[in-house]
This record gives sequence, C-alpha cells and structure tokens, in this order.
Amino acid sequence: MELKRIGGEFTVCRLLDVSGIDLELEYCFWAKTDEEISLVCRTEDVPEHTLKREEGWRAFRIQGELDFSLIGILAGISSLLAKEKIGIFVISTYRTDYVLVKKEQYEKALEVLERAGYTVV
Repeated sequence: MELKRIGGEFTVCRLLDVSGIDLELEYCFWAKTDEEISLVCRTEDVPEHTLKREEGWRAFRIQGELDFSLIGILAGISSLLAKEKIGIFVISTYRTDYVLVKKEQYEKALEVLERAGYTVV
C-alpha cells in the first residue's frame, strides 16, 4: 500500500462558528456536532478566532480510492504506530484516509511503516 507525504504543518482547531473557515483552501477538514465545531488545516491558514488549537502536526494519506468494503487498513497502520508509542489523528474522507502525526515523530512513523512494507512517496 502506498502512503503519500503531504507538505507543511497542520493545526487542529476548535471554533466557535464556521464563519472564519475558507472552504477554498487546499486542505480544509471541518466537522460540526452537537458539542463542537472542529477544523484541521495548514497552520498558516488557521482562522483568527479559535477557541483552542493544537499545532505541530504533519500528514500523509493512503493513496488511491479506498472501497468501503475494505477492512482493517487504518487498524493496521494505527497498531504499528501504537507499538512504537506514536499517537495519530485520523481524518476520513469519501475517497481515502489522512493520518496526522506530531511533527517530532513524523519521520519515525514513516520509517516504521516502510519497514512494515508500506511504500512512502
């Protein structure tokens, strides 16, 4: 399975409302529930008014379109990284999954996955 590095750093934010979200950004993942509004975007694109933010994330994605019937792809990645005590933040889209790792552990995470047979591009 191929994993693609995504350049730049990302920030995970909690927002009061959606008015500051620029939906034209290259990477803009937001979610709204009955309890919160969350946004993940490149650090330089974070809106001014955030309630909380966690900076210092790097990202990679699973290449290709993942069929909904596929089972265990994220479990495989997360279990390999968990064994190395590397935490992740995952975003799933219709097409694929994005995995964020704190920047201090990003290269180590990719090395672990390469040793396990994943191709990193």
